[in-house]
Amino acid sequence: MRVGLLSDTHSFLDPKIFTHFAEVDEIWHGGDIGVPEIMDQLEAFKPVRAVFGNIDEPELRHRYPEDLLFIADGVKVFITHIGGYPGRYNTRVRKLLDEFKPKLYICGHSHILKVMPDKKRELLHVNPGACGQHGFHKMRTIVRFSLTSGRIHDMEVIELGLRGR
Repeated sequence: MRVGLLSDTHSFLDPKIFTHFAEVDEIWHGGDIGVPEIMDQLEAFKPVRAVFGNIDEPELRHRYPEDLLFIADGVKVFITHIGGYPGRYNTRVRKLLDEFKPKLYICGHSHILKVMPDKKRELLHVNPGACGQHGFHKMRTIVRFSLTSGRIHDMEVIELGLRGR
């Protein structure tokens, strides 16, 4: 299973995403979508899983959950917008991680690209950074990877260009 991962679009969807995600099976969005039209475009293109973020208004909060807990190709996955990273999880997320025991934990919010293991919890943490124009990040990024029979592999970070361009 090939996955295209993005977060923090903040009402901007770079057309290059459609090229980079042309061969993925699903697109996962880590929140701070902005406007529903972003998701309408993504959902018309590929199957989508998404969570709402702190900037998302009621329409998106009704359309998507705060947390997604699921299994994809043998990999337990947990996606939320605000949660922290290994050694710095917030209390709510730490409890869910300990309860669900995912192999892949994804969040957005910080606009900081991170792909790092949590050896204590035996999981991989991924924050795809931000692909929108709003925020302090300099480079807009997305991530692409594969899941096969419980393995996470072929992780790629894709730079879309500098914010503001």
